[in-house]
Amino acid sequence: MMKGLILSLQFLTRIPIHINIDFNHENIRKSTFFFPLVGGLIGALAAIGYLVFLPISRELGAFATVLLIIVLTGGLHLDGLADTMDGFLSNKDKEKTLDIMKDSRIGAFGVIGLILIILLKYVLLVNMPKLPLVLILSLANSRLVAVIMMTYKKTARPNGLGNLFHQSLPKPYLISSAIIYMILLLFLNPIYIIPLLGAYLLGEFVSHIAYNKVDGLTGDVYGTIIEISEAISLILFMGVNQWILF
Repeated sequence: MMKGLILSLQFLTRIPIHINIDFNHENIRKSTFFFPLVGGLIGALAAIGYLVFLPISRELGAFATVLLIIVLTGGLHLDGLADTMDGFLSNKDKEKTLDIMKDSRIGAFGVIGLILIILLKYVLLVNMPKLPLVLILSLANSRLVAVIMMTYKKTARPNGLGNLFHQSLPKPYLISSAIIYMILLLFLNPIYIIPLLGAYLLGEFVSHIAYNKVDGLTGDVYGTIIEISEAISLILFMGVNQWILF
């Protein structure tokens, strides 16, 4: 399991861990167990930036948080969002859409998508109560949802990175991870299940679009699901805190 943890950190973050781990099905399968944990870790580290700059300005703290998330992940999921926006909004056939998503160049739709998601997160973080906990759980939610989609949805590219995770058959580790995470949420507050459910439903919606566009999911689509699930989790946590808990 330690190899799975290291691999999940190497894949989801840019934290320097110079340990060679074989990228085989067994290690990939085990790595999926730790996706929510790694998401939470990214959120915790990013929240440090918020706490450091909060005495100066809430806005500066929110900016530092968004910046740290991008630095810690290397912008990996943002890149997937940009590629997905360029491909899905091009209104081309499946093969052309996949070619556009694979192109390293970014188009107008990708730029628009990046601006909107980063701006949305910034606005949410500026106005978010209980930010450190909410940020940790939102990033954990999004990674858990991504693993669910990797496990149960078919892939569009047989040789793509997303297909490696799908073919590793991570279902047992997903179920174990999800149960532990759900118990944690119930312990913290049963209401916190609502943002996770919202993130999952949004993941299903994005998957539905992907099925229509390219007949499956790709690594870029997983990145898109992570980015959008983070945002919807933050929105729902804000709603939970304002409308239910207070």
